[in-house]
Amino acid sequence: MKLSHSVSSAVRKFSYWLANGTAGNPLLENIDYWNEFRESPSLLEQVYAIFINNLELDENGNVLNAKYAEQRAAQYIRQYCDADYHAEPPFDGSDEVNLY
Repeated sequence: MKLSHSVSSAVRKFSYWLANGTAGNPLLENIDYWNEFRESPSLLEQVYAIFINNLELDENGNVLNAKYAEQRAAQYIRQYCDADYHAEPPFDGSDEVNLY
């Protein structure tokens, strides 16, 4: 079985927004997260894991919540870059941060 076009599209769009600096806006406006990715590539790995782990699909493989998955990934980036920001709900102990 292959990924559905819907999943492929969601990952592609997230990658595009992440690369051009518009992922999770307005939460990540004026945050230079690419500098953080260069210094800690595992951050980028974790961001993708959170995005993918949050995706929900219907019975036909269509993504139901791409914006929510993007928002959670953005919250993780913001929390990493801004010590005063705390994501809600917290990521601690959550399955959404697991690397598979």
